[in-house]
Amino acid sequence: MWDWIRFVADSGRRPFDAARDAYGSARGCGGADGQRSVPMASVVPSRREVLRLGLFAGLAGGWSALGNAAALAADARKTVPGFGRAKSVILVFVNGGQSHIDTWDPKPDAPEQVRGDFGTISTAVPGTTVCEHLPRLAALADRYAIVRSVQHDDLDHGSATYLALTGQFHPRKSSNPPPRPTDFPTYGAVLKRVRPADRFPYTAIYVNGPAMVPKYAAPGQSAGFLGRDYDPLLIGDVLAGETPGLPGLEPQPEVPEVRLQARRRLLESIDSAMRQWEQYDGPAATALNYRQAFEVLAKPECRQAFDLSQEPDELRERYGRYRSGQACLLARRLVEAGVPWITVMFNHTNRGQDIAPDDPEQWGWDTHNDIFVALREYLLPKFDQSISTLLIDLEERGLLDETLVVIMGEFGRAPLVALERNFAGSSPGRKHWAGAYSIQLAGAGVQPGLVYGKSDRLGGHVVEGLVEPGDVVATMFSALGVDPSQHYHDALERPFPIATGRPITGLYAS
Repeated sequence: MWDWIRFVADSGRRPFDAARDAYGSARGCGGADGQRSVPMASVVPSRREVLRLGLFAGLAGGWSALGNAAALAADARKTVPGFGRAKSVILVFVNGGQSHIDTWDPKPDAPEQVRGDFGTISTAVPGTTVCEHLPRLAALADRYAIVRSVQHDDLDHGSATYLALTGQFHPRKSSNPPPRPTDFPTYGAVLKRVRPADRFPYTAIYVNGPAMVPKYAAPGQSAGFLGRDYDPLLIGDVLAGETPGLPGLEPQPEVPEVRLQARRRLLESIDSAMRQWEQYDGPAATALNYRQAFEVLAKPECRQAFDLSQEPDELRERYGRYRSGQACLLARRLVEAGVPWITVMFNHTNRGQDIAPDDPEQWGWDTHNDIFVALREYLLPKFDQSISTLLIDLEERGLLDETLVVIMGEFGRAPLVALERNFAGSSPGRKHWAGAYSIQLAGAGVQPGLVYGKSDRLGGHVVEGLVEPGDVVATMFSALGVDPSQHYHDALERPFPIATGRPITGLYAS
């Protein structure tokens, strides 16, 4: 009983909230030992015990003590390393499952069928090596941290992408399910629910999407059960059309401001009438799109954020004149404009090379066969160029200290190199693998040059510093100053945990 009272006092929550939060954490989230920094109960008390606690608190003088504890808990959250350091998060999603062994966690001493065709190179951090085809990122290794110990057990692209972009396992694990309105919301939608943007009309913008697997959009990229009001703004190919980024939002000379506002009032009156048809949700979603578009039109600085033509040609060339390169450049512009959450689909399809082998824009990281050709000729040069430029550009503009950059895919690739007969290609590749894979983080207080966690000698399993997807989610929200142990609520006021893990405190200097 007294342990439960102390837990409620420490957490600063009402008893039922605390019970709910404790249950959410007990359901389980991974992370390495020593990473836990927020006190949580190990068991959920019975309803009777919670009611007894409520009576006890009332007899002891009401809820004032717990109110004071809430303030103390809020102060305690600020002591979590990295909490609130970021104004924005850039999540770069490498769609298809980037091979950790052939990029961030090479195994030069492993047998040839494990280590693969590539050699390693030294980095700016003594003792740390990466793939030989990442020379620019190797030179910047003292700007970011490598996590070599992420693990889960979902082994197909659709459901694993859902896990990567929502932090929740799909009910149909290891499958390719379609998006559903009952899905858990993506991160940008959750952020809009708990803390909408105040500087920009959109809280979250997803660039170069949607992520395809490979012909259909993967689940996990929408607001799901939160409803369309919370959907991130989705931008496709930033190179398509005459106006880069977001076409159609340039003000027309023949439509002055007074006419624009008159059109807006007329539209609002029509929408008001259409909302009477409650069974039809199309007008509501359309009204939201119009409202946000008007907000962008009314603010020149918002329109300009999407206009890549304002950037010098030399900088655009440094990022790379291809979809993923310009998407990374747009992400930097959106950070400057005050967008809190930007997700960049580094490649919009996970294995488009089967459909269009001669189009470099279609290649993805799902390299069942021809892995070394794909990485060497198509994937790694672009990745190395664009990500290194993004990090340098953010740093030179003084934005990296207040921006958390996270680079990750849905899983890694298997240690064994082998030819798969059921896939296109004539040379060996690697299967899906989630027993161990790597991600990278930079900025917002993350310790630069750090290598966190360890996989075994073959790169197949985590042996030190286990990190699960929920821990990555918690780290991102914590960086934004959002307590990941708290809950958001849907339209029916049902509570859902912001994250199922804990911030990776080992990423930050003590």
